[in-house]
Amino acid sequence: MYELMVETTFSAAHQLRGYKGKCENLHGHTWRVQIYVSAEELNEIDLAIDFHDLKRMAQEIIAPLDHACINDVFPFTERNPSSENLARWIFDAMQKRLAEYPSVAPSAVTVWESDTSSATYSLD
Repeated sequence: MYELMVETTFSAAHQLRGYKGKCENLHGHTWRVQIYVSAEELNEIDLAIDFHDLKRMAQEIIAPLDHACINDVFPFTERNPSSENLARWIFDAMQKRLAEYPSVAPSAVTVWESDTSSATYSLD
């Protein structure tokens, strides 16, 4: 099994609904996103997937969040824009984008809201 990872960042604000404390107020982060994909086999030129393609997909997925209030971006208009929900949303979006690569699938997404706090979503 091969596992690859790309990392990207975006800046955005959010506020947690139903939270009692400072995070119920609008505040911002420079979010760091790590996207892990796995592949059982390599393609005809011995790559699982081109890093360039993987990075492009990651940038396209997070583009609506960059310099936005995440609470205003669907589905976070209805779901809490927590790190956990962001990780799941990015994972699901990556899964859809990787459909054209039958041997590659997302294995995990980690969303960091600070240098010491992160949430990971995976199927395991």
